[in-house]
Amino acid sequence: MRHDARGARLAELLRAEGIGDEGVLGAIASIPRELFVDTPFAHAAYENTALPIACGQTISQPYVVAYMTEALEPGPRMRVLEIGTGSGYQAAVLSKLCRRVYTIERHKPLLDAAETRFRELKLENVVSRLADGAQGWPEQAPFDRILLTAATEKVPPALLGQLTPGGVLIAPLGRVGPSGLFGGSESICQLLTKIIRTDTGFHEEGLIPVVFVPMVAGVPGGKIVP
Repeated sequence: MRHDARGARLAELLRAEGIGDEGVLGAIASIPRELFVDTPFAHAAYENTALPIACGQTISQPYVVAYMTEALEPGPRMRVLEIGTGSGYQAAVLSKLCRRVYTIERHKPLLDAAETRFRELKLENVVSRLADGAQGWPEQAPFDRILLTAATEKVPPALLGQLTPGGVLIAPLGRVGPSGLFGGSESICQLLTKIIRTDTGFHEEGLIPVVFVPMVAGVPGGKIVP
């Protein structure tokens, strides 16, 4: 089956699961997800399931990607910061919905592979960086939207400080385990949380339970930032 047919079928599945934003569904349908999964899992690229990728990380379930994107409420003139590039799939979806995506990854092999995919798909509005995601991207701040694709007990202050007034941040918050979805003795659930910066502070809204790999400070082989 061709990608366009499989993408359309996935979008219809997500619609049936409650995703109602046509822009998000269109973005999901347009991205060839098979490019973002490892070869042994290519047969499952369009299934509504999370899959393992290199460096002990995962590519999220399509429903979770769609739900997070919908909750983020991206707009065509917005600048979005993503923490945790991973395979690059979430950034690719966002690239169809906003002006520019800034995405940070701490694992160089993952970032190199994601950048290759961005070039192959000609996603010229995606900018990537090898760095500690907890520090954000201060040189490009502030951002209209920020999305964390790794779990943390609380949002790093640097990221909250880089959100514009009225901006939205989406993050999986709660207790985190060392292993994530695959290869561990237990998966720990977090609460996907929407944080809106207001004139007086930050408003939090709990959304749905999720399971994400933990957010880790520093860059492998480099200095760990406290």
